[in-house]
Amino acid sequence: MTTIRTTCDACGDIELVPGDLWLELEADEVEGEYIFQCPYCDQTERKPASQRVVTILLASGVRYEVAPPVSQRSITAMPISEAEILSFAGKLENENWSEHLEAG
Repeated sequence: MTTIRTTCDACGDIELVPGDLWLELEADEVEGEYIFQCPYCDQTERKPASQRVVTILLASGVRYEVAPPVSQRSITAMPISEAEILSFAGKLENENWSEHLEAG
């Protein structure tokens, strides 16, 4: 199986397999970013991927997603607030939270 060597900002050098990461590509570009969760510290990392890196990762079988061109993206999204996170976490403590998802 293919081994992909990269670096976690917290842990240093690590090795992954193609299923451990994915590419986020720009529709108008030949470059992008690869994203992975460190198997040691669980930190999510985003690293730039040059055209050469994109080619190698795609050939290795890494999953990918193509983002819409910048001109077509909505920039109206706001970051999630701490209050929203606490509210969500509180709702998860409710025993029947999954029923609310199913009723959706």
